[in-house]
Amino acid sequence: MRKAAALAAVAAVAAAAAIAVRQRLREARRWARVAAVLSDLQERCVAPAARLLQVSDAMDVEMRAGLASEDGSKLKMLVTYVDSLPSGDEKGLFYALDLGGTNFRVLRVQLGGKEQRVIKQESVGVSIPQHLMSRSSHELFDFIAAALAKFVASEGEDYHLPEGTQRELGFTFSFPVKQTSISSGTLIKWTKGFAIEEMSGWQGYRG
Repeated sequence: MRKAAALAAVAAVAAAAAIAVRQRLREARRWARVAAVLSDLQERCVAPAARLLQVSDAMDVEMRAGLASEDGSKLKMLVTYVDSLPSGDEKGLFYALDLGGTNFRVLRVQLGGKEQRVIKQESVGVSIPQHLMSRSSHELFDFIAAALAKFVASEGEDYHLPEGTQRELGFTFSFPVKQTSISSGTLIKWTKGFAIEEMSGWQGYRG
């Protein structure tokens, strides 16, 4: 009886092992087919360097044409008046506000120049209530200003404002604006769910 039971147990284990091996072989064959399909797709999608350069040159031509005149290109282009980039020597405490959809983000960063670069940074995202996206500009920007003030008030002691300087704020307004200078422009239209009619054609200025 014991021998029979032992033989039965061995047979069961052997059968289970055989099933597991067959399953692994099937999975291996399946993954091999998947790998072959992906490899074929990769080969078909690879773009030669010469073709990429052609695309790049064509985009450059279209962008320049779009900047030259409103109807000069299929690409809609707007002049930004940004004529310089950060040098890396910037030091101090800086804030940034990015308004570009149903959320806006406020960021705080301590810069230490080329040697220390970004010493510390923090950011917070704030959801804009749906009703503020279609009411008045005063309500919208009062809400944004209150959130910014709250974030500035949370500034810790490990952030340092150099003596004789003020906090600086960069504002990203991610909507179609026809700029007339680096600090002024006219809102062309709202997008991304915003519909504050009084701001159509609104002119914004930074003093």
